[in-house]
Amino acid sequence: MPHDFQISHDSQALYITLTTQHRLPVFRSDALKTVICNAISEARQSAGFLLFAYVIMLDHIHLVTDQPKPVSEVLRIIKGVTAHRVINYLKENNHLVSLAKLQHQVRERNYRYSLWQRERNVFPIFSEGLFMQKVNYIHNNPVRAGFVEQAMDYHWSSARIWRRCPAENEPLLVDVEQIRWRRSR
Repeated sequence: MPHDFQISHDSQALYITLTTQHRLPVFRSDALKTVICNAISEARQSAGFLLFAYVIMLDHIHLVTDQPKPVSEVLRIIKGVTAHRVINYLKENNHLVSLAKLQHQVRERNYRYSLWQRERNVFPIFSEGLFMQKVNYIHNNPVRAGFVEQAMDYHWSSARIWRRCPAENEPLLVDVEQIRWRRSR
């Protein structure tokens, strides 16, 4: 059951950016964007985090979450579940060229592929102002990239939900209603 969340120094949100290996445009197709959205939803259930905002771009994703566990644990679950689902999709659908680009020498646990770059790109958010700055940045990412003219027109983000105009087929729901604001919005 989702819990309420209030942004503070003691209860920080996380601004997470995950970038694909070599900035490969893995998420070009709607099918792969659907896979990554479903995987984020699965990771969210597994780790027990709230998801406040997101965007899926061609070679990276941005998320704003709460932090119910240590940052390393949240990242491990998000990266692990999403990489596993995307790589399985590529294998099942014979996307051999894409798999070859993600392949590396066998590492610990016999992993042959890496979807995500290894750096840890997580930024703590401890104020409502910074929180909204990151949400707006995320939602305007497709506009800056030239994909759409208005953030709400990009299907693979939480912009419509934040504007209270969700589509019937939202690819990923967010927990905006769980935020307890200090100031009325």
